Amino acid sequence: MSEPCELSATRARELLAARDLSAIELLESCLARADATDEAVNALVIRDDEAARATARAIDDARSRGDELGPLAGLPVAIKDIQATAGLTTTYGAVPFANNVPEADDGIVARVRNTGAIIIGKTNTPEFSIGANTVNRLFGATGNPFDPSLTCGGSSGGSAVALSCGMTPLATGSDHGGSLRIPASYCGVAAHRSTPGTVAHDERTIGRTNYSVQGPMARTVADVGLLLSVIAGRDRAARCDPMAFPLDPSEFAELPEADVGKLRVGVSADLGGLLVSDAVRGVFADRVERLSGIVGSAEEADIDLSDALDVDWQLRSDIFATQYHRSIHKFDPDAAGPDANNPDGGFNPNIRATYDEALSTTVLDIAKARRRQVELYRATDALFDRFDVLICPGVSVPPFDWHQLFPAEIDGVPVRNYMAWLGLSAALTVVGHPTTALPCGRDGQGTPFGLQLVGPSYSDRRLLGIAAALEAAFGDDPVMTRPVPDVDWLASVQTACRSEGRLVHASAPPK
Repeated sequence: MSEPCELSATRARELLAARDLSAIELLESCLARADATDEAVNALVIRDDEAARATARAIDDARSRGDELGPLAGLPVAIKDIQATAGLTTTYGAVPFANNVPEADDGIVARVRNTGAIIIGKTNTPEFSIGANTVNRLFGATGNPFDPSLTCGGSSGGSAVALSCGMTPLATGSDHGGSLRIPASYCGVAAHRSTPGTVAHDERTIGRTNYSVQGPMARTVADVGLLLSVIAGRDRAARCDPMAFPLDPSEFAELPEADVGKLRVGVSADLGGLLVSDAVRGVFADRVERLSGIVGSAEEADIDLSDALDVDWQLRSDIFATQYHRSIHKFDPDAAGPDANNPDGGFNPNIRATYDEALSTTVLDIAKARRRQVELYRATDALFDRFDVLICPGVSVPPFDWHQLFPAEIDGVPVRNYMAWLGLSAALTVVGHPTTALPCGRDGQGTPFGLQLVGPSYSDRRLLGIAAALEAAFGDDPVMTRPVPDVDWLASVQTACRSEGRLVHASAPPK
């Protein structure tokens, strides 16, 4: 018999409403799972169990009185530790903020809390959420739930691992160049990077951009839609984000049905020539072959995002200069990053390298990148005249040792910077189309393999409906169904995530 913590959010919601399950029972099950597994994976790094219990009991009391409750009432939700939580430590994964306790919630947290959800804790992230390997000098590394010696991806790695292990049914994340999609792919969970502006971002520092998208993560697509239904929209409080646009977020709670047998699917292993390992190409080819037997058609998509990474690097320069010019010298103005003599000083090397590069980037370089971005967007959007959905791998390489900030090479080809191995997700950020990360079995080393499903701009609800239909179809194939970690084994294994993980940033990555 499964534990309450293993229920989907939608099923738990039904049981809570029928009073066949109490909020405190569900919470205690999630906390017990965290107690059992988090020593191995180090995902839920900040907790306030008593505050969570008080909220759960209050929800149960309100339900017994027949009070009207919000759509997430009684459901635990883990919050990525770059999103401020009132009264609960928010560190941004950075040593200088180790004792930072905000007075107010970020907008995304307030929307979650106002629906009756129970904030179960904060999930680990790289320093300031920069990087796709969840390690920092404050909490250490978050290990992959299928092999804690390997990376879980990032930057929403703690959220993905907490979900995979059953510590929570719902979690928040964010996505710059793949921070929702990469850990979802590596941990066997689902996530959605919505059309920019769907989810308001209170802390946005640049007016119009495809970057810095906040979003939902869960174990099922329906649960992703449920969480999106409460964090999306342009309410009065969200008007501080100039990109937020009016919509009816409640529609995401009920996804449209899609006929898998009629889907026109475009596939691409490398989006036109981006760096992708032979290992990933092999698994993707197998999944495409299996997919071909259940959809209406699956054909190679004529897409070329081969120069999107160059565009991405220039656009990131603009964003990093905007976001960090007021603070990058605040803590240690002379440090290019942490070193053995100053392990707690300096900014994350990824941040510093990108910021320093930004200072040498010309206005013309950025202008050319913005012009090319529009051209890439139009070329990608034209695909949807022919296809209902575009599918590609989630990440270019299988999970690797988290002691590496990023892989030094892929099949012998050097990786030039910390973004170059993320081409499959970063290129899709450049064009800005909504993208759903969907688990699709395991790879050759036994860790989860994920797909990215891409749809036209502003088609988020339809794309999630397609993802849900494919998820159901994958469930009928033991090779493609969502993988589940061995939580009993995790409860018994000892790892170096918390000890050695704090030392990973002791040397800056190559540029």
